[in-house]
Amino acid sequence: MKRAILLFALLLSMPALPPAGADDLPAVQISRFSDKPVPRFESLKFGKVRGRKGPGQNYDVRFEYNLRGAPVLILKESDTWRYVQDQDGDHVWIAASQLSERRTAIAREAFTLKAGRAADSADVALIGKDRLVELGECDATQCQITADRYRGWAPRALLWGATATKG
Repeated sequence: MKRAILLFALLLSMPALPPAGADDLPAVQISRFSDKPVPRFESLKFGKVRGRKGPGQNYDVRFEYNLRGAPVLILKESDTWRYVQDQDGDHVWIAASQLSERRTAIAREAFTLKAGRAADSADVALIGKDRLVELGECDATQCQITADRYRGWAPRALLWGATATKG
């Protein structure tokens, strides 16, 4: 009986778990190296960027990225290196000088770009899966994007690079 009471008291003292499907994005912290929020998205500044196993030139190259403007999620920082995650979930270190604050995203799947935020807005263009787009302003559910000569609104959830943190 004592064991049951102790177990019940222990369960009551535990923090409540978030409901299934709750937003599990990390909270923002300000980096002491860059004075910028972490995590955050930045993009590759050049058409050839090397991702390394550690924060320095002496570490082996793990990946070589060949898409200028591709977004990466910065997870942590050192003085001149950034530990990032790419759209495939791979983690590497990239020199801070190889990154840009230019806001871009990659389409997670194909969608129709809309002229306005409303669901019944005119169709502007079909954006294909894995398409790199320029990211404009975003609200809770949509972002304004530019793809080539097309500009319109896209579902934020379909843009890898549009959401990094809570709030």
